[in-house]
Amino acid sequence: QVQLVESGGGLVQAGGSLRLSCAASGFIFPINTLGWYRQAPGTQRELVATISGGGSTNYADSMKGRFTISRDNNKNTVSLQMSNLKPDDTAVYYCSVQLRGLTYWGQGTQVTVSS
Repeated sequence: QVQLVESGGGLVQAGGSLRLSCAASGFIFPINTLGWYRQAPGTQRELVATISGGGSTNYADSMKGRFTISRDNNKNTVSLQMSNLKPDDTAVYYCSVQLRGLTYWGQGTQVTVSS
């Protein structure tokens, strides 16, 4: 059973930092690409960043230089370090993996950035 459990969200002032973590289980973690997505109220879920099993990363343009995705294949975790946060970064952040054509999501963690 695939499980993705996010943690680390919270309330932070603009310009601050947060680190999100996602604990994964139920699949062969080291060979799969993991991703972080986010969804603000009234908007579609959007890509934040992805990281391949080999460590190659991809970021949405608005996150480049502020967010860093990383993974620990020994602990089956993927993290998202967010810095210089802006009120527009307020959203529920989700961890995701695609396996055999299916997309799996965690329950999400709320990030709120106050101005």
